[in-house]
Amino acid sequence: MTTTPVWLITGATSGFGNAIAREALSRGHHVIATARQAAKLSDLKEAGAAVLDLDVTSDEATLAAIFAKASAIHGRITHVANCAGYILEGTIEEASQKEVFDHYNTNVFGTFNIARAATPHLREAAKTPGQMTALATFGSLGSWRSGPAVAHYCSTKWAVSGLTEGLAQELQPFGISVCCVEPGYTRTGFLNQGDHRVVAARQLDVYRGTDAARTREALSAYDNNQPGDVEKCAKVIVDVLTKEGVAKGRDVPVRLVLGPDCVDVIREKCESTLELLKEWEDISRSTAHDS
Repeated sequence: MTTTPVWLITGATSGFGNAIAREALSRGHHVIATARQAAKLSDLKEAGAAVLDLDVTSDEATLAAIFAKASAIHGRITHVANCAGYILEGTIEEASQKEVFDHYNTNVFGTFNIARAATPHLREAAKTPGQMTALATFGSLGSWRSGPAVAHYCSTKWAVSGLTEGLAQELQPFGISVCCVEPGYTRTGFLNQGDHRVVAARQLDVYRGTDAARTREALSAYDNNQPGDVEKCAKVIVDVLTKEGVAKGRDVPVRLVLGPDCVDVIREKCESTLELLKEWEDISRSTAHDS
């Protein structure tokens, strides 16, 4: 017999994390909303969520303690959505080692950290007959297409999508579903300069007038004008991770693509990759050992 889902959500102050929390609460689910500063989660607390401080870059012992504390609130954790992340804007030459490390530390290492800390709790919850458990990571349209001035960000999302594929296979024997959400451009505050859009401190004049500069301009133009609706996305995400609504009767996909722009990018990427493979296939196959 299933129990009421208990969600632990990182990066819940805004964007996808906040929208998923609100959607889950609207369905009567329990939500433990987390952020580096839980004081910024007053809106979710007022809506009925428990709130905790959680920095995805914390050490293993700290994260284990936070998850233990979270699990004690409702006696279990059945769903985890790791929504923490940001975009680093800058060319490879411009961004410093520290800026790049910090970016990977949150987007990639943070994903590993949350998965590592969450797995024992999800495995324990999955022992309840009929109880669904799920872990969601966040990739992006950038998991499929990179570009100038955003290569750091896109590479972190490629990494997250890749690690999620392996994680899904690792946790499948325990009855834990794992899904990488890959949204296109979605109307949140993600592209606002600040916490979620960090611009490299060094900007070189040599990149003026190049594709890198045009990418930066495009990000600013897209800011607050993205075609995706985060509330619609959150509804689908909660449906998929609970196998309700539009996902009823379906298995949880290892990749959940959201937004027509992301669908178009992936289709074009697959088609162009197949064309590239066809063009070079004879050369690629010629490198096999003669034996």
